[in-house]
Amino acid sequence: MNRRVAWWLLAPALAFIALFFVAPVLALLAGAFQVDGVPGLGQFARFFEEPLHRDVYWRTLRIAGLATLVSALVCYPAALAMVRVQPPWRGLLTGLVILPLMVSPIARTYAWIVLLGNNGMVNGVLQALGLTPEPIRLLFTEGAVFVGLLQLMMPLMLISLVSALENLPPDVLAAARTLGANRWQSFTRVVLPLTQEGLIIGGTLVFTGCVTAYITPAMLGGPQVLMLETLLYQKVNVMSDPVAASVIAVLLLATTIAVNQLLRRVAR
Repeated sequence: MNRRVAWWLLAPALAFIALFFVAPVLALLAGAFQVDGVPGLGQFARFFEEPLHRDVYWRTLRIAGLATLVSALVCYPAALAMVRVQPPWRGLLTGLVILPLMVSPIARTYAWIVLLGNNGMVNGVLQALGLTPEPIRLLFTEGAVFVGLLQLMMPLMLISLVSALENLPPDVLAAARTLGANRWQSFTRVVLPLTQEGLIIGGTLVFTGCVTAYITPAMLGGPQVLMLETLLYQKVNVMSDPVAASVIAVLLLATTIAVNQLLRRVAR
């Protein structure tokens, strides 16, 4: 096919991307990097001068990072077990993993509200075991937000790791054991390096999903546990501060890109 004809065929798609993706992103960046019409980083300095904003940013990084780490530690053994299951049971397990992704996040978050409420099952079990004389506050805490986000995003990590492990050559583990490697050495020196791309993709998806989530932090954290996305909502709809909202949006974008690059560097 002629190169000029190919460019003409791509023109509608490129125009659509430029109009509905590139232009809004550039407008967002322009608003965040201008102070009284002059380019600069003054808006970011003003944003981080507020103690509340610093607390929200570090809380978001802390919860998202912890959820990513825990999901990786939990999902790697689960993925190793799933790839050893023979069809058709593997397809059934994969369907069960994907099934929560088909349920609305609102419904899944409401389930956690029922479980973690003062009259919920968790408090009932704690009181029945004599660990606490009265219900303790589990909702509207960082722990509730962490658990909700972990349950919400963990399937993304598991699917990524299963996909990477399915592409692992079946003879490499046998070859490693023939050369004298134990199970831990086989995992750290063979399996982990060959499946690191799945870990990077899963980690990026989980971290990005946790950082940009709104429903779960808003319902389980409330105004007591603000995250960047809930703060962004307040800046736009409550305070009518589009400049601060654009700064938060740029921070979300820059943080997710930085984490992806960090994971790739650590893997190398």
